[in-house]
Amino acid sequence: MSYSFAQLENLLEDRYRKYNTPDFIPHDPVSIPHLFTQKQDIEIAGFFASILAWGQRKTIINKCRELLQRMDNVPYQFITQHQDEDLKNLLGFKHRTFNDTDLLYLVYFFRWFYEQHDSLEKAFLGNGETPIHSQKARLEHFYSLVFSLPEAPHRTRKHISTPAKKSACKRINMYLRWMVRQDDQGVDFGIWQRMSPADLVCPCDVHVQRVSRRLGLIQRTQSDWAMAEELTQNLRQFDPADPVKYDYALFGLGIEEKF
Repeated sequence: MSYSFAQLENLLEDRYRKYNTPDFIPHDPVSIPHLFTQKQDIEIAGFFASILAWGQRKTIINKCRELLQRMDNVPYQFITQHQDEDLKNLLGFKHRTFNDTDLLYLVYFFRWFYEQHDSLEKAFLGNGETPIHSQKARLEHFYSLVFSLPEAPHRTRKHISTPAKKSACKRINMYLRWMVRQDDQGVDFGIWQRMSPADLVCPCDVHVQRVSRRLGLIQRTQSDWAMAEELTQNLRQFDPADPVKYDYALFGLGIEEKF
């Protein structure tokens, strides 16, 4: 079935309003950063919730809660103030192929980073005199920064995507949606304000891709960065200031309505 522009706009707007509500939170990994109020706790909990977002949502949420319990449910304090002895709490953590080697390195990186900066947003923006404006360059910068320390294990690289490797970067784009988007529904946090919602790229999981192809929003058959950009560019036709709000519509159509 082909849709006219008006039909597609009505469908996307209707489902965006339907699924972008507080009722969305409890059953989604975004519920993990919602456990906190301090900015840095939200950043850290959100980062791990997005990185661990593989598989069933219920399992993801349970594993994230386990991880936070291992940090005494104070992730920022744990990361910035832990003693070597405290790191034993993290040993044995595992979700899919993510294990304690990956976790220990990311804790190490975050401690190093927060010693110099007050927000993880700066890890995407760069420290140079010339700001990084394109979302592609921001994600590539973040990846390079995370793995710039000599202690970085090679195996951990597979858990953070980068457009430089042609990845669609679904999990990082989802994380950035949480941190940057802001509206009156309260699902996304909007605590990072140096990036614009207009710059965000739509997270593309298998459900979003399937629905987007059925709606004619993507033609590209390969699941890669170019596909994510193609989808986002087409969504900008309906809302250039906030294209990734339609992630709710596409995800809801795919997961809840089996569209």
